[in-house]
Amino acid sequence: MTQITLADGAEFDRIREIAAALGVAAGPLGDDTAAVPSGQGTLVVSTDVAVVGVHFRREWLQSAEIGWRAAASALSDLAATAATPAGITVAVVAPPTLPHAELVAVMRGVGEAAIASGCQVLGGDLSAGQELAITVTVFGHAAPPIGRGGARVGDGLYVTGALGGARAALVDWLDGLVPSSAARLAFAHPRPRIRAGRWLASQWATAMLDVSDGLAGDARHLAAASNIALEIALESLPIHPSVHRVAERKGEPFACFAAVGGEDYELLVTLPPEFDGARDCEPASGVPLTRIGTVVEGTGVRMTLQGTPIALAGYRHAV
Repeated sequence: MTQITLADGAEFDRIREIAAALGVAAGPLGDDTAAVPSGQGTLVVSTDVAVVGVHFRREWLQSAEIGWRAAASALSDLAATAATPAGITVAVVAPPTLPHAELVAVMRGVGEAAIASGCQVLGGDLSAGQELAITVTVFGHAAPPIGRGGARVGDGLYVTGALGGARAALVDWLDGLVPSSAARLAFAHPRPRIRAGRWLASQWATAMLDVSDGLAGDARHLAAASNIALEIALESLPIHPSVHRVAERKGEPFACFAAVGGEDYELLVTLPPEFDGARDCEPASGVPLTRIGTVVEGTGVRMTLQGTPIALAGYRHAV
């Protein structure tokens, strides 16, 4: 843990306790600015906010899981640019009713996500407010960063991991049910695909973004940014195992249920036509890669299920 010297007072006592909880995840805390470690390539920065009642409910998650999830969602943006994380800063707005120990546990979860992605917490801010909100700013370096605007006609469209697990947990909670352990883990403990993003960059990925608003929504973002069209065969989607039970209960086709689920934090990526190394992704990065479509001329996204056109909307927060 980094040693810090602060004045007396309740706020500084909290900072000292948070630094102790962060342990090795604590960077050089104590100043009003954060020193971001230098690295190769371009500095990449992103900010993400998690708000109780919008992105989650406190009764669904343990305090450390709230912190992990907030940090992981921001770090996922770095993964989507093929960046190497350099550090994060965290601003927490906490209601007066939030027990002090829970605030410390939230920050412990933030630190665990940072360490798992190879960086530290470099600073932040504490404030009081009506609802718990966590704003995480992430810093990384990419050489060069990959954006969502480089897809070319003929490229293949791929996605990492599996889709729909977070939505399966959310739907169960909203229906008053207990999610399966696998679905709950997908929602509470997403894994930023840092290694996969860098590996995909090494395979000459042309465009990439993380699936935070659901495949159906994020595919449209990629298509619009690249000024191309995407054709997606929904039957090709890698579906999280927790999806089937919940989708059947809701009367939705499994692939459609998975395609509109948000907050999977997998990577949606286009790769050149000559790419044939999908089977190499998991040994190299720890996560599988599945081809789900093709980049074609035109605009928008055309999805089919066993040849039948399907219209799907993206995910909207509604908790």
